[in-house]
Amino acid sequence: MAPPYRVLLTDLRSDTLLDALPVQGVSLDDYIGKTGRLTGTVPIPNRAIAERARRALVPGRTGVWVERGREIWWGGILWTLNLASDDRGFLGAQIQAGGWESYLYRRLLFDTLLAEQVDQFDIVRELIDYAQETPGGNIGLTYDDTVSGVLRDRTFLRYDHNSIGALLDQLAATERGFEWRVASYRDSDGRRVKRLQLGHPVIRNGAAETVLDHPGPVLAYSWPTDATAKANGWQTRGASVNTNQAADSYPLTSPVLVADDDIAAGWPRLDGSSDYTTVTQQATLDGHARADATAARAPVQIPEVTVLLGGTITPALLGSTVRLRVRDLWHPTTLDARYRVVGMTISPPERGRPETARLYLEVP
Repeated sequence: MAPPYRVLLTDLRSDTLLDALPVQGVSLDDYIGKTGRLTGTVPIPNRAIAERARRALVPGRTGVWVERGREIWWGGILWTLNLASDDRGFLGAQIQAGGWESYLYRRLLFDTLLAEQVDQFDIVRELIDYAQETPGGNIGLTYDDTVSGVLRDRTFLRYDHNSIGALLDQLAATERGFEWRVASYRDSDGRRVKRLQLGHPVIRNGAAETVLDHPGPVLAYSWPTDATAKANGWQTRGASVNTNQAADSYPLTSPVLVADDDIAAGWPRLDGSSDYTTVTQQATLDGHARADATAARAPVQIPEVTVLLGGTITPALLGSTVRLRVRDLWHPTTLDARYRVVGMTISPPERGRPETARLYLEVP
């Protein structure tokens, strides 16, 4: 039998426990490179539960932790609450929460920050400190002092009003960049932890390899291939470099990057572009262009496999390597390859439905 799920509701700033309420129809997901989400409905069967829910469910200031047994499996911020009554009079509070990362997209940079030959991880930590050192801004995000070995020059202007999250994404997406996320777990002393996780060039977790077979533990899979975003010709635009207001304004641009080997291999010319409207340095813009052009070369493949939850299949699998073996009509010769887990959607057990996880895999 699967351990029970429990949703803990806390004050976002102090993490003081407010209540633990039952939630039905829970769906939660977590990703590397994308903010996770939780949805569910708190049933309101009587006045006592209604009063507790009114006190604890305050969008924008309530933290949400999901426990499975005694382990923390997810954490984030309650952002929306929708009180709904159906045609039979059953009352429920529909909730939606975003992972802790979502807070950083609600914080803007109102001061200019400069970095000259600073490790990119230290720039990340400076931005996190900026967010948390303002009055009311500390939500308890923690981090370590590891470095990436990649030094950056950056100027973040207060006039641009960028969110902290957007600046982290932009910094991460450049050439020789990194991945970032906020992990939720309980430490050895039983305390709930919100930990900034950084990985260069990617986040990797776990040493042991998990083997998944179909037919077998893999209940179902989906293997989409999408070439709509593929490009082998690329140019990136930056900020306007014209300081003469009487003259026409044009953006800074990177060189047009063409993958000649792709064309020689028989692919048609497919063009793409990207914009970094706050980047004013040519070298920085060119680094973004090379990174974006490289990412656009291959048709996007994000395989999904659905497996029964439990054992080695936990949220700690994010960033880990799995060995997937598939044999069916499409793969008469067994597919046997290794993939990194970059996302996970968890479906707790409901009546007639087993406890499952959908894993999103990164194709090398």
